[in-house]
Amino acid sequence: MTAQNELRLLPWTGPEGKPCYLDTDDREGYVSRLADHIEAVQLGMASELLGQAVQVLDDETEDLEKLKLVAAQLASALRDVLRVATSRGSRLATPE
Repeated sequence: MTAQNELRLLPWTGPEGKPCYLDTDDREGYVSRLADHIEAVQLGMASELLGQAVQVLDDETEDLEKLKLVAAQLASALRDVLRVATSRGSRLATPE
């Protein structure tokens, strides 16, 4: 059985919100490529959201509901980005 630290953390969760992992050495496999694509989309969306959030925060006329929405979206994006960072960090080669 593969140790959990050798599994790839996928950029999505299971039905109960639990992390999903991939056990493979094939970086060109379908699920690996799908995970790479989703990670790229998540990072791109977080970048776009950051730009929008800065605009909302700079606009002193925005109401509290708009600020709450942006905060919720930023929290979701941060959760995705942290999952990507954790996944990629665990796959870095460790010196022997």
